Amino acid sequence: MTIDSRFLPRPDAGALLHMTLDGAPITARAGDTLAAAILAASDDASRHSTMGTPRTAYCMMGVCFDCLIEVDGQPNTQACMVAARDGMVLARQNGARGLRKLSSTPAQSNTDG
Repeated sequence: MTIDSRFLPRPDAGALLHMTLDGAPITARAGDTLAAAILAASDDASRHSTMGTPRTAYCMMGVCFDCLIEVDGQPNTQACMVAARDGMVLARQNGARGLRKLSSTPAQSNTDG
């Protein structure tokens, strides 16, 4: 399905960049943020909350965290704070994401005996 963008291209549009969003191809211009690229390419949410509520970029300056997406396998990325690059693989997040495990060894107890 093709959706006409709600935004006009910038007059100083940079080079065309190609990415995928949930496996579907999207394009952006050099200098665009990922949030701008997603908003221009789709009228759908960029993620769903733990309650299933659709969310998308709101503040466009890194304050609201409504634009969280997975970028190249890295979840919880603020799309409004990341510049688009050619070849990026983007995925919408659905529900809560866990924290990355930083160490494979268990935490050591600090008890006196």
